[in-house]
Amino acid sequence: MAQPSSRTELVDYCKRQLGAPVLEINIADEQVEDLVDDAVQFFQERHFDGVYPALFKYKLTQEDIDRGTSQPGKAGATGITTSTAQESFDGSTQTFTWNENGNYLKVPNNVIGVTKIFHFDGSNAITNNMFSVKYQLFLNDIYYYGATQLMNYAMVRSYLSDIDFLLTTQKQFRFNQRQDRIYIDIDWSGVQEGDWLIFDVFKAIDPNASTGVWNDSFLKRYVTQLVKRQWGQNLIKFNGVKLPGGVELNGRQMYDDAEKELEIIREQMSNTYEVPPLDMIG
Repeated sequence: MAQPSSRTELVDYCKRQLGAPVLEINIADEQVEDLVDDAVQFFQERHFDGVYPALFKYKLTQEDIDRGTSQPGKAGATGITTSTAQESFDGSTQTFTWNENGNYLKVPNNVIGVTKIFHFDGSNAITNNMFSVKYQLFLNDIYYYGATQLMNYAMVRSYLSDIDFLLTTQKQFRFNQRQDRIYIDIDWSGVQEGDWLIFDVFKAIDPNASTGVWNDSFLKRYVTQLVKRQWGQNLIKFNGVKLPGGVELNGRQMYDDAEKELEIIREQMSNTYEVPPLDMIG
């Protein structure tokens, strides 16, 4: 089919683009499966159509809080990772001991990136009730301005937003895709069991669930050239061997042609299909 809707149809499409069934494509099924897996991974990690934004909600448990507040050497400490390093000083060896809290949450392996953790104040009595400093500032300032005109209302909103920004600190987190962990750097003593965390994430699209991925124009072209390169790689060792009729195989030429096409495709990915990275500000 010209519009593949499954993994098998995509493989058949790519082989037809390379000459099958007129020509025999000298590549093993296992090699094709590896190439498709590599192409799908590249598509999910680099192409803007390979992911979609989602909101992940997580309800904190007492075990999470215990890990975040654990201190080395104290009874009941959990999730403490200890590592050491040694250095020689004037002939004597000194050992440096480092401890790291297990203040992370495990996320599904289809999460490609985490962009934001939404503001939360926890369930403590300092910032989350009508007697908090922030609540009183908001309440009093509204009555202080006491105007209903749009200009004054916009000024009030801007002023209160500044107060909210100063009193509600940004929650710091760290994420690495290969670890599938979100490390949350907060004061764990300021949260309670049952509090909710909300993360803005990017999830990889599952091509088996969203079959339109198999018909993506970039993916079809990319897989075709990967198969062509592997075909040429398989035939390189037969360079110079003449077949009946004087036909001579040239796997090296096929490999080089596919490699040039792949370079063009990857450049097109960076210039056209890839979401540009965000700059560090501040």
